Amino acid sequence: MTAPRLPVSALSAAAVGTVIGFGGTVALVVQAGHVLGASPDQIVSMVTALCLGIGVPGMLLSWRLKVPVILAWSTPGAALLAASTLGVGWPTAVGAFIIAGALMVITGLVPALGRLAAKIPGGIASAMLAGVLLPFCLKLFLVFPTDLALAAGLFAVFLIMRRLAPTWALPAVLVGAFAVLALRGQVTLPPGTGLFGQLSPVVPAFDLKAAISLALPLFLVTLVSQNLPGLVVLKASGYEPPPGPLLLSTGLATVILAPFGAYGINMAAIVAAICTGPDAHPDPRRRWIVGVLYGGLYLVVALFAAPLAGLFIAMPTAALAVLTGLALIGPLTGALHGAMAEPDHREAAVIAFAATASGLALFGVGSAFWGLLAGFVTLAALRWKRRPA
Repeated sequence: MTAPRLPVSALSAAAVGTVIGFGGTVALVVQAGHVLGASPDQIVSMVTALCLGIGVPGMLLSWRLKVPVILAWSTPGAALLAASTLGVGWPTAVGAFIIAGALMVITGLVPALGRLAAKIPGGIASAMLAGVLLPFCLKLFLVFPTDLALAAGLFAVFLIMRRLAPTWALPAVLVGAFAVLALRGQVTLPPGTGLFGQLSPVVPAFDLKAAISLALPLFLVTLVSQNLPGLVVLKASGYEPPPGPLLLSTGLATVILAPFGAYGINMAAIVAAICTGPDAHPDPRRRWIVGVLYGGLYLVVALFAAPLAGLFIAMPTAALAVLTGLALIGPLTGALHGAMAEPDHREAAVIAFAATASGLALFGVGSAFWGLLAGFVTLAALRWKRRPA
């Protein structure tokens, strides 16, 4: 008996990937929009544009390459933006999104740059990412004194689900949060929220400090923490897609949709593992269909982005902090592991981590850049050897 051309497992894998990818970190995206000064309409546009950027290119690439190309928004990138203390304003942030996307396009076009990027010390980039993520996980526990029932209850749900069904831990926390808020009468939508998603363009403003503080770290963290691991996941599933077209396509999608708020479209890693293995489709030659289904579901999410984003826009600050902190425990764990993986890089990684987590800002440039710089300088100093006399 031959397997069906479209097994139920293909649709279920695409659905699970969509729920986890969207529900797990949309709270962080909304928080990033708040920090960058976006209005509620612009945050809805941000979510709509990101979902379109995941759906359309993912479907086209999967169909064209006959590979299950699973895209996502950059969770580390959203954390980087939400941690910004520069107050650059929404138009300037959009300009930084365009620059970051353009850097990804250039990396995809020039193979030598892609090879060079792959040689970036992963420990330093991971340490910078860990420094960005740490404050969000700390804020999770700062909610305990002010709302013990909510924080402790959601933390317990997270731990129980991590033990029983790790993949569903974050969706379960999300359901639990809305259940508690509903009982308290705190589930609302902002006034004037429509049923369908919308795109609200803004004229970008370009600023050198924003390019250094936001665009460059956003590009690096997306490349090192999302795109390169995403390619590894595809390779582990038996696929060898050319990296150039994938980086080029995701970079172009970011540049095109950045004026609407899309800060970063990239390869997925964790969600891709759900959608690219034999459990998703028994026939690896037809597994690309899962990528098409996944992209199609994100188009449905984009259609109803207004009420979906609105629920998080109106969410109490404490609940948003708990959801964000729990969502970032996994990425923080991975970043700390990556930072400490190479023994020769550990001291430089710790310095990069400390400088980033400190919130250091000099000359209008944020801590993510200084953390990277401190890590690279430390690594160079430790590797430097004096010439013999």
